[in-house]
Amino acid sequence: MSEVNRKWHSGMTTSEDWWAVWLGLMLFAAGLTSIMGVDMVGWMAKTKTWVDPGWNHWLKPAGKAYKGMHPLVSFAATYAVFTALTCIGAYSMKLNVKKFFMGWTIIFITTWACWIIGHEGHFKALKTSQSLNNPEIYGDDVYCTTKVHKCTKEINKALKKLGVDIKKGEVPDAATASKAIDKAKHAKRLSWGLQLGGGFSFILALTVGLIIGNFFKGFAAFLKEAAKPEWYIKTAIVYLGIKIGMMSMKAAGFVFELAIAGMCATIVAYMLFWPITYWMGRRFFSLPRAASAVLSSGISICGVSAAIATAGAIRAKAVLPVMVSMLIVVFAMFELIILPGLYVAIAPDQPIVNGAAMGMTVKTDGADAAAGAILDELQRAYGARKGIHWEEGSILASAIMTKIWIDMFIGVWAFVLAIIWVYHVERKPGQSKVPVSEIWHRFPKFVIGYFFCWFVYLGIAVLGTPELMKAAHGGANIVQSPMRKMMFMLTFVSIGVITDFSKLKGMGKLTLLYAIALFGVIAPIAYIVAWIFHHGMMPPIVTP
Repeated sequence: MSEVNRKWHSGMTTSEDWWAVWLGLMLFAAGLTSIMGVDMVGWMAKTKTWVDPGWNHWLKPAGKAYKGMHPLVSFAATYAVFTALTCIGAYSMKLNVKKFFMGWTIIFITTWACWIIGHEGHFKALKTSQSLNNPEIYGDDVYCTTKVHKCTKEINKALKKLGVDIKKGEVPDAATASKAIDKAKHAKRLSWGLQLGGGFSFILALTVGLIIGNFFKGFAAFLKEAAKPEWYIKTAIVYLGIKIGMMSMKAAGFVFELAIAGMCATIVAYMLFWPITYWMGRRFFSLPRAASAVLSSGISICGVSAAIATAGAIRAKAVLPVMVSMLIVVFAMFELIILPGLYVAIAPDQPIVNGAAMGMTVKTDGADAAAGAILDELQRAYGARKGIHWEEGSILASAIMTKIWIDMFIGVWAFVLAIIWVYHVERKPGQSKVPVSEIWHRFPKFVIGYFFCWFVYLGIAVLGTPELMKAAHGGANIVQSPMRKMMFMLTFVSIGVITDFSKLKGMGKLTLLYAIALFGVIAPIAYIVAWIFHHGMMPPIVTP
C-alpha cells in the first residue's frame, strides 16, 4: 500500500507496532479476570534465586492458584501460550511461520537459560540486613534468595523461637544467630556474592546473543526471522502501563506524598536531561539528529524502552537503538555497584533524596530496583546505628517511584518527537503542508496499549473498592512482572543475535558521550533536583 493511500487503520493486523498492542492487551485482559476471582495467567513461570540446582529451585508458577503445578509444567505452559500467540502474530505480519517457530523456540529456550543462570545466588542474591548491620554476630556471608525484608523476618522469627526477641532489643550470640540462619528458608551462606540483583540476567542474555550474532553468523541468520527485539520490547512497554497503574493503587499517605514529589522532580530533571544531552551530541560529537535523539531518550527516560520507542517515532536506522541499548545495559551495572554506597557517603541523613536520585539516574527497571534495595539496606543500617529504625522498603519505594514517573515519559515523548520530525526535521523544502495523518502513521501504536492499561488500572484505583483493587492486583502483578521481564529478556537475546559488531561504526563516540552525559550531567542534576524536591522527607519510623 502506498504512503499516500494509507488509511487510518492500515497495518492494524499486519504491523509489528500493532501486534505489540494486541499481544499486550490479550494478556492484559487475561490478567484482569482476577477481579472476577479467576486466575487465567497464574500458569506463567517465574524465576527464583537459587543456590542448589533443580527445577523446583529454578522456577515456580507465578499464581497462587497454580501452586501445586510442577515448575516444568509451568514452563511448558508459558512456552505453549506465547508460542501460539507470537506465531499468530508472525502469520499476520506475513513472516515465514515455519522459520519463525523454529527460531522462536531456540531464542525462547536460550532466554530462559540465561534468566535462570543469572538468578544463581552468587550473581543475584543480596546480603541480609543482619549480615550488613551486625557481621560480627551473623557473619558477613549471609545472602537472601528472596526479597531482603522477607529474609530478615525469617531470621528474626527463627531467633524468637530460639528465645531471642529482636523486637525487644535482645541480641543473640553468634551460635544462636547461626542456628537461626540455618532455620531460615531463604538465607544462604555464600563464600562470595556479586549482589547484582536481576540485572546480571540481562547482561548474560545480551552477551549470549552477541556471541551468536558475531561468531555463529549462519546460526544467527537462521534465527533472524524470530529475532524481533522491537516487537518484544514494545509488548513489554504495554505491560509497563499495568505496572504504572498498580502504583496508582498504592498512592496513599507517605506513598502519595512521595509520588507528588517524584512527579515534580522527574519533570524538572527530564526537561534538563534530554536537551542538554542532545545538544552535547550535536555540538561536541557531531552526531546526526537521529543518533543524538535516540541516545538522549535512552539516557534521559527509561533506557532501552525509550531508545527503541524514540527510534520508531523518528524512523531512525535500526542499528541506533541496538547500540544505545548495549550501552544502557552495561552502564547500568556500573551504577548498580557504585551509586548506593556513594549516595550514603554523600548524604547519609537524606535517605529519600538518595532514593529519588537513584531512580532518576539508573536507566533500567531491574538495575534501579536492585540498586534501590541495596541503598535501602545501607540507609537503614546507618539509621539503626543512630537509634532510628526506618520502615523497610520505604527508601526503595522512593527509587522506584521516580523511575515510574520517568517511565511515563515514553509515550508522551515518542508522540512529541514524531510531530517534531514530521513538521521540522524531515519536512522537504517547498513542502507547504504535512498531512495530519502522517503524525498518526508515525506515532508508535504500542503507546496506545501502554496508556490503555495504565488508565484502566488507574480507574480501578480511583473508583474501585479496596477489595476490588486487591483482586485486580493478583493478575496485574503476574503480567507486569514475570511476563514483562520475559519480554525484556527476549529483547536482549534478540538484540545480540541481530547485532554485527563489524557494522557498529561510531560506537566509540556514542560510548564516550554516554559516559560523559551520565556521570557529568544526569547524575549531578538528578541529585540536585532530588534534593530540591525531597530534602527533609523521611521514611516512616517503625518500632524495632
